[in-house]
Amino acid sequence: MKSTIKVLLVDDHAVVRAGFKLLLATSAEIDVVAEADRGEKAIQLYQQHQPDIIVLDLSMPGIGGLETIRRIVQRDENAKILVFSVHDEQVYVSRSLKAGAKGYITKNSAPEILSEAIKCIFQGDKYIESGLQKDDPQQQGSDDYQLIIQSFSAREFDVFRLLAKGLTAHKVAVELCIGYKTVANYATQIKKKLHVSSIAELAHIAVILGIMKH
Repeated sequence: MKSTIKVLLVDDHAVVRAGFKLLLATSAEIDVVAEADRGEKAIQLYQQHQPDIIVLDLSMPGIGGLETIRRIVQRDENAKILVFSVHDEQVYVSRSLKAGAKGYITKNSAPEILSEAIKCIFQGDKYIESGLQKDDPQQQGSDDYQLIIQSFSAREFDVFRLLAKGLTAHKVAVELCIGYKTVANYATQIKKKLHVSSIAELAHIAVILGIMKH
């Protein structure tokens, strides 16, 4: 009998996980062995179940998707992680790959893409959804901002993204399950690195980089 590809699903929405599970059940070669709703639990379940592939969302409470990728890869450099996200912007793709993901597809992709990407990564290849890796030289200065943001830690990037979206420091602290003072310190560091003094300027940079829509 042909061995199946064991998958760990990581998404904070139970309905979304149920949908993925249903979708993957149509493939006899793929078996969802565990599910997690946040990164901390995913790391624990990865050790426990040793799945072949982790299918992971980026936007989750707690440590978040990027930090989850980084920590899992730190523990096991051969870990095979496929990001399955709503974000189609270049900055998310490049940060995910830099953290150690082996593939990136969006939730808007055709249903069969998920199975195809899992099988491809299982065989040792990378899988980036068509059209996601492209140069986007839109505004002057975007390359400089891109380089600075690439150097952010996963936590700094999460704080930057949420502040740019208009969340207050208190709301960012709740969203990421960290202290208000920690968020305030990150905000100061981020502004310093990007040479800006206001949240409005952070939001402008996020728009330039396609992290946020106009």
